Amino acid sequence: MPPERSRHQEKIIKNYYRNLDAISLQKATEQVTELYLSEGKKREQVWKRLVGHLEKMGMPQQQIDHLRTQDDPALVAEALKKFA
Repeated sequence: MPPERSRHQEKIIKNYYRNLDAISLQKATEQVTELYLSEGKKREQVWKRLVGHLEKMGMPQQQIDHLRTQDDPALVAEALKKFA
């Protein structure tokens, strides 16, 4: 049985989940920058992380798949503007 959390820890956890959309948006934006700069195997790793962030933001899977097949960072950046 895990130990009980302090009120401070509970507050940190609550704030994290309250701001999860904003955190995911920021991390997705950072991954788009990485996408512009990467190629080869590293690009595949960046896409995996980016897809995870897009899913957490609530982007429809069909749109994520479309962005993935296009493999264009500019399209991803444009799609992220709708969530900002």
